Parts: sequence; structure tokens; C-alpha cells
Amino acid sequence: MEAEPTREAVRSQDRVFPVVGEELFAALRDARPSRIVLQVPAGLVRNAGELAAQLREHVGAPVVVASRPCFGACDLPSRDEAPRAEVAVALGHAPIPNVRSVRPTYFVEMRTGDGDPEALARRLDDAGVPHRLGLVASVQHLGLLPPLAGALDRRGYATHVGRGDHRLAYAGQALGCNYTGAEEVAASVDAFLFVGTGRFHPLGLALAVDRPVWSIDPLRGELEPPIDRATLVARRQLLIASVRGARRWGIVVSTFAGQNRSPTALALQARARAHGADAEILLAERVDPADLLGRDVDAYVCTACPRIALDDSANYPRPVLTVPEFLMALGELPLEPYRFDTYH
Repeated sequence: MEAEPTREAVRSQDRVFPVVGEELFAALRDARPSRIVLQVPAGLVRNAGELAAQLREHVGAPVVVASRPCFGACDLPSRDEAPRAEVAVALGHAPIPNVRSVRPTYFVEMRTGDGDPEALARRLDDAGVPHRLGLVASVQHLGLLPPLAGALDRRGYATHVGRGDHRLAYAGQALGCNYTGAEEVAASVDAFLFVGTGRFHPLGLALAVDRPVWSIDPLRGELEPPIDRATLVARRQLLIASVRGARRWGIVVSTFAGQNRSPTALALQARARAHGADAEILLAERVDPADLLGRDVDAYVCTACPRIALDDSANYPRPVLTVPEFLMALGELPLEPYRFDTYH
């Protein structure tokens, strides 16, 4: 594997920082913004006020906090949400290289160096994790991949880290809508290991690659067994089958810069009409189940973040499919192999 994840050069207006600290403060002072908008992920909402106070104290500029939690670099604050903010500070995410920010953005990836690679490698070996192993991590723990791979290799493992496409800033990076790094090395491994916390990325990875997906919390050393991919896929296939006779479709498009697939939506509308079904395009900024209530449709296809359909479908008044699932429902793609809706 590579000696370390490689940071891509980001657009000149954006900057990347590992943690909140003097390096970030100094860069902001040099920029001399008249106002800063701070956006934090859901897990840091309780700390948003404290973080805003830090920025005000160390930078000397007014700071406003975006009330909408940030789910990724695809949904940064729009001009309308923070009209007077000259720069944005986005915590917990890496930039998406092929998405242009609406204002200069300072990405703080919240990197952590915690985790004992030797202890983690021993834990994996003792648990019988397959030795041809692909490694994937959340951006916070990408720095652990090289030493962990070295520790595993010394135990007889053959580790693989994929570079992925131009939507990923780093080799080995997990992005909720894009696991092309893993897909790139899937043929060379018998299983994948996700290094990070929570189930969000392991679930997405399991749908994207037809390999067992283990996950380990590098801070606690807790190892989760492989996700039951077969059950996940079977549930999606049953949902697809349930709407194969749908005659009225709603095609949801997000106006977020990193999620807007209007050309795809127009193409899907044409495909639906070619099959004799009605299809209307529905524009939204952030997709909300309440906005889809009461509509005369049989099902929806979401061209925004694919995780809306995959993780939140139960919250919606009608079935919600991803783009490949919609094509399966029309009969233009087979149900097998299951295809993850990868953003490129």
C-alpha cells in the first residue's frame, strides 16, 4: 500500500487543516474576512457555540453559525443561507475536489492520531479477519492507515488501499456517496476493513462492494463483525419490485452544488416517459419528507445524495429509489448484481 494518504491540491480558494488550532486562525487572520460562517456536522452541534467563540477570539471577525448541520462537503452553506459571510469554516469533512465551493472554504478535517496500530492488528488477526484485506477509513482516521497496514503486513496480511476517482481527496477515503477506492481493489481482496466509528460508512461500503465489510473503532479497539449484505440487498430488491408497476414518479433534484444532478434527472424523466409513465422533476435544496407529502405519485427516485433513499427511506410517504434502482424498476437494469448509486 502507499506510504501515506496523498492530499490532493484543492482549488485555490479553499484551504485544508487537520484540526482547529493556530494554523487555521492564522490563515483566517491573513484573509481578513468581514464575516465567517461556521458549519459543523450533527455530532458537533452542541459544541458549535464554543467553536464560534474560539474563532471570534482568535481571528477577530464576526462569526455566524449555520443552523443546518453539515453532512459533507456537498452541502456547504449557500449564498442565501449566509449572504454576508465572505468565508466558510467547515468542520469534520475533506473537500470534494470536483465540487466548487460558493465562497472560500476552510476545511477542518478533525484528524486524530489516536489508535495503536500493533494492538489493532493483533485484534484483527485474533478475530480471523481475512488476510487479503482492503482498508478504508473516515477522513478523521486516514492517518492511521499506513501504520496499521504495516502492522498487518508484518503479520502476513496483504493490504490494499484504492485511490478512487476524482471525487475523493485521499486514497482510502470513505465518502458516503462514493466508495470507488474500495471498488478499485475489490478484485484483489477477500474482505474490507473500515477504520472509524458508526455504521454509516460500513453500510454504504457493504452496498458498494460484494465483499464482507468489517469495521473497527480505532480509539476503543472494538471490532464489529461483517455486515449482512445479502439482507440489505434483498430489502432493496423487494422495494424495487414493489414499484415496478408505478405509473407516476417524482424525480427529486437537490440544488446543493455537490448534489445537483439535473442532467441525470432529465434523462430519467425521458426514460420513464419512454415506458409510458408520468414523471415530474421536483426541486429542493435539502430534501425533506414533509415536502413530499400529499403528492399524487406512486414512488420517488432521488438524484440527490443516494443515502437519502438507502438510509432514510422509511421516513418518506412513498418508496424512494436511487438512480440505478429506478432503472431496475423500469426493467432497464437487472436486479443482480446490485449497483450502488456512486457519485462521480
